[in-house]
Amino acid sequence: MPGSSESRCIRLEVISGKNLQVPSWRNPAGIYVSINVDSRGRWKSAIGVLSSDESVVWGNSITLSSHSLPVLSVEIRASFELGRPLGGGEVIGELQMLRDELLDHEDEPFDLFFPSVRGVHPSLKLKAVIVHACDDQDDALFDSLVDCEIARDTDAGHTQFAAYMTSKKVSHLNDAVDHFQLVLDQCPASHPDHATALTNLAWARLEGYILNDLEDIDATTSLFRDTLALRPQHHPDYPLSLYNLTRALTWRHSKKSTAADIREAAQLYHELLPLFPEGTYLYSIAAGKNGVDHVIGSCNELPKDASDEGIHFRRVVLDLCPLGHQLRPSILNKLSSALRSRFTQRGHIDDLDEGILFRREAVSLCPEGHANRHTYLNNLAFSLVSRFRYQGKPNDLDEAISLHEEALRLCPVGHKSRDYSLNTLGGALIVRFNKRGDIDDITQAISLRREALMLTPPGHPHRHTTLNNLALTLQTRCNKSHVREDLNEAIDLYRESLRLNGLDNPGYPATLLGLSSVLCSRFKQTQKNEDVEEAIALCQQSLAALSSLHPGRYFSYVWLKGAYLSRHEIRHDPADLLLAIENFRLASRHPTQGLPQRIATAHKWTIAAEQHGHESALEAYSTCFELLDGHLATRSSTISRREAAAAFNGVRSLPVDAASCAICHDNLRQAVELAEQGRGQQWSLASRLRTPVEDLESADPTLARDFSELSKRVSNAAQSSATITDRTAADRAATEYRRLTRQWEAAVAEIRNLPAFSRFLLPPSYKDLQAAARQGPVIILIASQYSCSAIIVPTSGDPHHVPLPSIALADLKILKDRFTRAIRESSRMNPRESRTDLIVLLRIIWDQIMLPIVDVLEHVLKLQRRSRIWLCPTAAFTSIPLHAAHPFQTKPDRSGKEPCLEDIYICSYTPTLSALIRSRQSMKKRVPPSFVAIGQGQPGAGKGKALLAVDSELELVHKLVPATANRTTISGDEATRAGALEALQQNTWVHLACHGKQDPKQPYDSHFVMKDEHLTLLDIMERHIPQAEFAFLSACHTAVGDEETPDEVIHLAAGIQFSGFKSVVGTLWEVDDSVAKHVVEAFYGYMFGDLQKGGVMDCTRAAWALNRATHTVKTKVPLEQRMVFVHIGV
Repeated sequence: MPGSSESRCIRLEVISGKNLQVPSWRNPAGIYVSINVDSRGRWKSAIGVLSSDESVVWGNSITLSSHSLPVLSVEIRASFELGRPLGGGEVIGELQMLRDELLDHEDEPFDLFFPSVRGVHPSLKLKAVIVHACDDQDDALFDSLVDCEIARDTDAGHTQFAAYMTSKKVSHLNDAVDHFQLVLDQCPASHPDHATALTNLAWARLEGYILNDLEDIDATTSLFRDTLALRPQHHPDYPLSLYNLTRALTWRHSKKSTAADIREAAQLYHELLPLFPEGTYLYSIAAGKNGVDHVIGSCNELPKDASDEGIHFRRVVLDLCPLGHQLRPSILNKLSSALRSRFTQRGHIDDLDEGILFRREAVSLCPEGHANRHTYLNNLAFSLVSRFRYQGKPNDLDEAISLHEEALRLCPVGHKSRDYSLNTLGGALIVRFNKRGDIDDITQAISLRREALMLTPPGHPHRHTTLNNLALTLQTRCNKSHVREDLNEAIDLYRESLRLNGLDNPGYPATLLGLSSVLCSRFKQTQKNEDVEEAIALCQQSLAALSSLHPGRYFSYVWLKGAYLSRHEIRHDPADLLLAIENFRLASRHPTQGLPQRIATAHKWTIAAEQHGHESALEAYSTCFELLDGHLATRSSTISRREAAAAFNGVRSLPVDAASCAICHDNLRQAVELAEQGRGQQWSLASRLRTPVEDLESADPTLARDFSELSKRVSNAAQSSATITDRTAADRAATEYRRLTRQWEAAVAEIRNLPAFSRFLLPPSYKDLQAAARQGPVIILIASQYSCSAIIVPTSGDPHHVPLPSIALADLKILKDRFTRAIRESSRMNPRESRTDLIVLLRIIWDQIMLPIVDVLEHVLKLQRRSRIWLCPTAAFTSIPLHAAHPFQTKPDRSGKEPCLEDIYICSYTPTLSALIRSRQSMKKRVPPSFVAIGQGQPGAGKGKALLAVDSELELVHKLVPATANRTTISGDEATRAGALEALQQNTWVHLACHGKQDPKQPYDSHFVMKDEHLTLLDIMERHIPQAEFAFLSACHTAVGDEETPDEVIHLAAGIQFSGFKSVVGTLWEVDDSVAKHVVEAFYGYMFGDLQKGGVMDCTRAAWALNRATHTVKTKVPLEQRMVFVHIGV
C-alpha cells in the first residue's frame, strides 16, 4: 500500500448495531457510540432510536488522523434522555482495539462484537476507508473529557444500579440510590438537569420496590409525576416520562389494588401509544403484554361503573384495543354493560343502541369454536330484550330468543354456564308469552327454569336467583291460566329466595316485589286479608330500599297500585283507590322505565279511573298521549311508527275514549283537543317536519333557516332508514335519527322562546283548532266504548255537544258490516232495481246520527242551507258513509220528499282538524295551474282486470279541462310508478283513473296500480308537493281507513292530501268505471263552468261541484255509485 499509516487518515463509519440490550433492563431513550479520539475528548455518534429487534441504525462517521491515539476505546452506551444528557448513560459494551486494525477491513463493512450482555453479544457494524486529506468534517461533535461532579455521580449511580439488577445485592441498590440522591441534591428545581435527576432516582427506587427491597412506592410515584410536570408535551423526553409514570402506577396497583392507579395508567397509555413510533423498542414495550395489555387486563377486573366518567373511561380502554386485539371482545362487553346500566338508570335509548352495536361486534369477533361465544351471544340477546321492553320492536325479541337458543346449544349438560343460559332463554320466552300469548312459550320457560334450579342445589351462589326466576315463570302462567298450584309454588319459591337473600343483596327488592305480586294474586282468589296486607308491606319495604331514580321503583309502584286496587275492590275504601291512582301516576312517570311499559301503565290507569269514576281519568289520558307521542317519535320511519302504535292493542280507542271522558266532565274544548291530539299521530309526527315557517322567517330569519334545514335532515334520515335491511346498520341509522331529532327539538325549544311562538308545534289548543271551522263548522263524531256522540266546532264560540243516545259502538260495528254486504249486493243488481237494503241503512244514519246534528246546525247555530260543513269521523264512524244520510220519506204536508243531508249542506271530510288547517295555510302560495290526467286501464299480469273505460275517461277529462291549464295526459306504457310520481310532483291538478287497492292491515302498502310497480301510499307520503292543489282519484277504495289503528285516518286520499294537495275527491269502495265517467263529466262541468266568464281554476269549488254532480246523475248512476265519491279537504 503506498504511503505509511502515519501519513494517512481513516474515515470510520458507524453503520448500525445489533443485540443492544441494557444490562439494568432500564428502557433507554436511545443508544449511541462513543470513541476516544485523543487525550482531549471522545467522539459521540447521534443518539439512535432502538428498534423493536434491539438494533439501531446510525450512519455517522469520524475521521481518525495520524495524531489519533493508537489504541481506540469503543463504547456502546444507553442514553436515558433524548434532550439534555446528564452523564454518559449506562454502558452496554466496551472494548479496545488498535487503530491500525481498522486497515485490515479497508472499504468493507465488518462486525465488532462486544462481551455478552444478558446472554447475547452486542455488536457494531463498522466500515473503515483510507482518505488522504483529513477534512475534520465529522458527523458528530466531540465531548470534552473535562468532567464534573454531578456527571460523575450520575454515571456511578448507573454503574451501581446495573450491578444491582444483575446481582440483586441490596448494597448496590443502596449505593445507586445514594449517588442519584446526591445528584438530585445538587440539581435544585431551577437546575436544567433537575428532571433527569428525579427520573434516575425514581427508576432505581421503583425497581427496588418491584423486587421488594424498598417500600415507599408513593414517594417514588410522586417523583415521576414531578418529572412529567417539568417536561411539557413538546419536550423530547415527554413520551418516556409518561411511560415511566404509567409503570409506577401499574406496579402500585398490582400490589395495592388501587383502582384509581390503573384508571390513570389507562388514560396515560391512551395518550402515550401514539407518541411512540411503531417498530421502536419503546413501542413494543409499551404495547406489549407487560405494558398496555397488562393495564387492559387489570381494567377488565374493575367493577362496573355506569357514571359518565366510568363510561368515558371504558371508551378510553376500548381505544387501547384496536381490531384484532385479543382483549377487544371483553372490553366491548364491559363498555356495553356499563352503557346498559346507564340506560337502566336514565332511560336514554342511545345508550342501549350503542351497547347493542358493541355487543354485535363482540359476537362477530368470537366465531364458532370460541370459548366465550355463548357469553357474548347471551349478552347481546339480553340487551335486545331490554330494547324490546323499551321500544316494542318485535324483531328484537325474535332475534334475542334465537341468540339465547344458540348460546344454550353451546352449553351442553355439564357446562358450567348451562344454568345461566337456561335462565336467560326462559326469561326471553316469558317476555314473548306476555306479548303474544303462545302457551308453548311459557311451558318451555318453566321446563328450562326447573332444569336450571336442579343445576343450582342448596349452597350454590346463584340459587336465590334461580328460585326467583322459576317463581316468576310460574306466576306468569298462573296470571293467564289461574292454576292455584302454580301460585302456591311461586310463593314458596319466593320465600325460600328471601331466606337466602341478604338485605344488602341487589336482588333483594326484586324478590320482595315478586312475593308481593303473587300474594296479591292469591288475595284476589281467596280474599284472605293477611295476603294483601303482607303484599303492601313488602312493596313499601322494597321502595324504602331503592333510591329515587332506581329502575326498580317502577315495579314497586306497579305492584303497590295493584295491591291497593285489589283491596279497594273487596273493601271499597276510597283511600285505597286514591293510593292506587297515586302509584299509577308515579309508575307512568318514572323516567328510567321504558316508554312501552309506561304507556301500558298509563292506559291501565285510564281504565281504572273510568271504571271507578275517578277524577284523574283526563290526566291519565293526557299522560298516555304524551308518552305515546314520545315513543312514536323515536321511530325513524313512517311504517315503524305505525307498527309501534298498532302494538298497543288497548290504546287504539284512546282518542275517542279520552274525548268521551272530557265530554262526561263537561269540558268540550278539552274533548276537541284530546280527540285531535290522539288521532293522526302518524300525520302529526311527519307533518311537524313540514310546518310552514313564513311567520318565523319574518321574526327570526336565521332561526327559520336552521329549523327548515334540520327538518329536511330529519326527514331524509327517516326516509333512508326505511330502506336499510342490515340490523347493525339499522341500529346506527336509528341512533343518528335520534341525534338529529334532539337537535331539531332544541331548535324548536329556541323558537318557543320567541314572543308569539310559545306554542310552536305543540299540540294545538281549541283556539288553534277552531281555525278549521273558519269556512263552516266541523263535526267530530266520537265512537267510544263509553258513549257515542258528536261535537260541533263552530266558526266562533264554544263547541256544541250532540248526544247520540240511539247508537252505541257495537251498533256502529254492525252497521259497518251491513253496509259492506249491501254494497256488495247492490253491485250485482240491475241499475234500475231499488237498493232497498241500502236505503234502510242510509235512513238509520239519518235518524240516529245525522238528524240530531242537523237540528243543532239549523236551530242552534242557525247555519244557512247549502253552507259547507266538514265531517271528521273517528273509529267505527270512519267506515260509514255519513255524507249519504237520507230520510227517504215524504214531507208531512205531502209537498215533496224530505231533503237528505247533501240537499241541506255541502259535505266534505277531513282526517283531522289540523289537516284542514294545514291545507288552508298552504293555499297562501298559488302558482299557475297545470293539469295532468294519469290513467292505467291495462295493468300488468296479475294486477287486476282491464278497465275498458279508462281511455275514454281520460279523453273526456282532457276535453273538459280548460286549455289554459297546461293539460297533459299519461297513460298506457308511460303510466308507470316513476312516471306517476313525477307527474304528481310537477302538476298542481291531477286526475287519476286506475285500480286502487286499500290494504286494511298494512295501510302504507295501499296503492294505485301502475303498469310496472304499484304507486303506494308510502311513496306519496314521502313526497312534499306544497304547490299541489287538487286531485280526483277515480279509483277503488281510496278513502277507506286502517283496521289496526282506526283513529289514524290512513288512506290513499288522506295520503294525497298530506303530500300537499289541498282538495281531494276519493272513493269509499269499488267504482264501476263504465258509470264513473258520468260523475266525472258532471263534476268537471260544474268545476270549470265559470271559466268562460273570466273565472279561475279554484280547488275550493270541488265539494260544491261534487255535490251538484252526484245530484245531476241520479237517473244515470245507481245509488251506491253516486255515494261512493267523497270530498276531502278545503
